[in-house]
Amino acid sequence: MKKIVSFIVMICLIAIIFIFIPQKQVLIFYEKNSENIAAYMPTFEDQHFHITFVHSIHLTDVVEKYRITSESKIEQHEIVFEEFGIGMPSTVEEEEEFFYEDGKYHIKNLNNVFDDMKIRNGKTVSEHRFTWYDKTGDKHTVLFNDFFEPGNWYTVKVEHISLFRAWKEVKIHD
Repeated sequence: MKKIVSFIVMICLIAIIFIFIPQKQVLIFYEKNSENIAAYMPTFEDQHFHITFVHSIHLTDVVEKYRITSESKIEQHEIVFEEFGIGMPSTVEEEEEFFYEDGKYHIKNLNNVFDDMKIRNGKTVSEHRFTWYDKTGDKHTVLFNDFFEPGNWYTVKVEHISLFRAWKEVKIHD
């Protein structure tokens, strides 16, 4: 009888540990500077994602391209835009590549690595889009407004969360 009880207790402890210990790597969107999760997306190393927004002045798409590093950081590796203007880059560093192709300016080989990023969902022009590629290379896109309130600020990080927390939070999906 003691063996059965010990076995059941051990199974319960393993289940509790498995459910409540952070183990699932995700890209988390925290509301402003809080610990309140607005949404998350499961990730993997070297996963690529884009954030596309409409520039508030010249009203054209700006695509910022990122990847998840092996150190669970966010690396911006490219930016694509259609018009020069306020807030748009006009110079490049030595290792970066600048070119014009298919009506768009590209700056590649950026090496901007972030522990976290602050992102605002547009209020006046609220057409932000979030695009990611899954492990098979399939592309998925959602509107920010489907998950985030227009005009609000979000802190974006790569972290590990527990299965329990993942279950109770909003998962980004198309």
